[in-house]
Amino acid sequence: MALPNVDPTLYEALLDEKCNAVRADFAAFALPQVEVFPSPPQHYRMRAEFRVWHDGDDLYYVMFEPGNKKVPLRLDSCPMVSKRIHDVMFPMLEVIKADPALRFRLFQIDFLSTLSGELLVTLLYHRPIEDEWETAARALAEQFGIEIIGRSRKSKKELGRDHVIERLDINGREYRYKQVENCFTQPNAEVCRSMIGWALDVTDGAGGDLVELYCGNGNFTLPLAQNFGRVVATEIAKVSVRAAEFNIAENGIDNIDVVRMSSEDFSQVLKGEREARRTAHLDLASCNFTTVLVDPPRSGLDADTVAQVSEYQHIVYISCNPDTLKDNLADLTRTHRIERFAIFDQFPYTHHLECGVYLTRK
Repeated sequence: MALPNVDPTLYEALLDEKCNAVRADFAAFALPQVEVFPSPPQHYRMRAEFRVWHDGDDLYYVMFEPGNKKVPLRLDSCPMVSKRIHDVMFPMLEVIKADPALRFRLFQIDFLSTLSGELLVTLLYHRPIEDEWETAARALAEQFGIEIIGRSRKSKKELGRDHVIERLDINGREYRYKQVENCFTQPNAEVCRSMIGWALDVTDGAGGDLVELYCGNGNFTLPLAQNFGRVVATEIAKVSVRAAEFNIAENGIDNIDVVRMSSEDFSQVLKGEREARRTAHLDLASCNFTTVLVDPPRSGLDADTVAQVSEYQHIVYISCNPDTLKDNLADLTRTHRIERFAIFDQFPYTHHLECGVYLTRK
């Protein structure tokens, strides 16, 4: 994670620059009016990781400029992280600095927070974790009201939970999400709420059933279930699948099935090109899949998945990489037209952003 220059007085101008760049990059697609969803200008990042620098008796957080891992930049404040993280990270480090059991060979601290105020802290070491550490870490957890995990090579020590529970209000309904340490979650919770709300809006009235690829812990899956008769979602990461299953039950939603399978393999199942034990109980032939939602990694969709996605009447594409999105849209717009296009500023003060596209068959 690189160090951005967080200056709220510059935020709107920087966002305008990014939006104009996207409009220019996608000019060939004759976009509809671009919808823009800004971020809070500070305290927006719900998860973060920091290297810890030892300098004699001193101990402090450092980050690095992009492309330069040799020159550490000391942090004495960090307005990009959530208020919960910011209020804990510096006082906590002072306590760690004074305790050899916590300090010795500590090299990194990871934080995972929620809008609901929960905070999970992972301390990473270049040495084995011993009983003395556990005693000191439990006192630290109690002092700051946090969950703590200790990690070293091939070792993990949980002092409580390995997750936090996020609570997101989406159109007046609260959704509860289990977010597990060291697993992907959306980093900007307020922008995430905007993304979910936008996806709900564009699929309102779509009808039929929904296929979702790359569903993670069910971030989009849970709210979107209200717009469809049935949702079948896929995810390859085992921990994310388990979290999604927990979240479905926790929120009392009964029309979602999550399958642990790659998008490529699941596409072959839907086309009838292969059979899979994990989908045998789903009776996919009875589904009326009108809509597909994809939220792929930065590499975008592979050619086979693009071909499969183009079979649906409606496509919701959430992208974290405008370059691969543009490549995929070059193929998808042969069969579909772009009805809605949104920009979500997940990563203020950087060149990164997320886009949402809603397409319907021509």
